[in-house]
Amino acid sequence: MSPKHFTEDLVAFGCDHRQFSVQGHEPFFPILMLFSFQRFPGYTETQNITCVAEFHLMGFSEMTELQPFLFGLFLSMYLVTVLGNLLIILAVASDSHLHTPMYFFLCNLSLADVGFTSTTVPKMIVDIHTHSTAISYVGCLTQMSLSIICGCMDALLLTVMAYDRFVAICHPLHYQAIMNPGRCGFLVLVSFGGSLLYSLLQNLMVLRNSCFKKVEISNFFCEPTQLLSLTSSDSFTNDVFTYLVGIIYGFLPITGILLSYYKVVSSILRIPSADGKYKAFSTCGSHVSVVCLFYGTGLGVYLSSTFSLSPGQGAWASVVYTLVTPMLNPFIYSLRNRDLKRAIQKLLSNTA
Repeated sequence: MSPKHFTEDLVAFGCDHRQFSVQGHEPFFPILMLFSFQRFPGYTETQNITCVAEFHLMGFSEMTELQPFLFGLFLSMYLVTVLGNLLIILAVASDSHLHTPMYFFLCNLSLADVGFTSTTVPKMIVDIHTHSTAISYVGCLTQMSLSIICGCMDALLLTVMAYDRFVAICHPLHYQAIMNPGRCGFLVLVSFGGSLLYSLLQNLMVLRNSCFKKVEISNFFCEPTQLLSLTSSDSFTNDVFTYLVGIIYGFLPITGILLSYYKVVSSILRIPSADGKYKAFSTCGSHVSVVCLFYGTGLGVYLSSTFSLSPGQGAWASVVYTLVTPMLNPFIYSLRNRDLKRAIQKLLSNTA
C-alpha cells in the first residue's frame, strides 16, 4: 500500500487527511499501516478522532507569568544534574581505588540519569523560552522511547545495586568471585535489554493507532500513559497492558530490592559489635536513600496521572521524578561516601 492509498483509507475511516501528513513519518509508515487497519468492515468510531502530525505539551503553558522564573529554575537544575552526574563518572574513572562493582553500577546509574533528564528537560526549557507547546509526532515517539529506556534503566540498575550490596554483606568471602567483571557487565546489559524491550512494547501500543481523540498532552513531555489515554483504541486493552507491564517492570524490581535488603538486615543484626553494624549499614545508606527517592516520586507521578490532576499539578509531579531525583543522586552518594568525596576533591584539585 502506498502513502497515497494510506491517506485515502484514513479518510474512509473518518480521519481528516488534511491534518495528517505521511511525509516525515516514513520510518514508521510500515508499522502505522500494519496497526491502523485492524478493524472489521462497517466499523464506526463513536468518538471524534483526529489524525495528527503533532502534539501539544501543555504542562506549564498556562503559567504565563511564571515563564521567566521557570526558565531560570529548570535550566539551573538541569545544569547541576548533568554536571553532578558527569563529575561522579569522571571521579570514579580517574581513581583506580574506585574500580569496583559498586562504583561501576553507580557510573551506569549516573549515565542513565543524564540520559533520562536530557530527553525531557531541554525540550521543556526551549518551549518555555519560545512560548511554544508543539512537538512533532515522530519527535514525541522518539522522546517517549528514550525516556522509557533511561527511566527503566534507573529502576533495573537500582535493583542490581541492591543485589550487589546483598552479595557484599551476606557473602563477603565470595564477593570477588560472584561479582566478577563479566557478571557485572552482563547485569548491565540485561538491564539495558529489559529497558529496550519495555520501550518497544510501549511504542507498539501507541503505534496501533495513528488517530487520537485530542492532541493536548497534560505534561511537559510525551509520557506513555498520557499518549495511551489519547488513542482512539479500546481503553480496556490499554489499561490491561499498562497494569501488566507495570507489574513486570515495577513490582518485580521492588520485590528484588526488598528481598535483598531483608537478607542484608538479617545478616547485619547478627553482627555482634556496634561498630560493625554501623559500618555495614553505612554502605547501604546512600542506595536506600536513592531507592526511596526514586520510587517515592515515581509513585507520586503515577497517582497524579491516575486521579487526573490539572496539567500544572501533573507537570510538577513529573518534574520531581525526572529532574529533582537525578539532581539529588550525586549529592546523596558523594556526601555519604568518604571515598567518593575524596576522589571528587582530588579530581577538582587536579583540574584547578
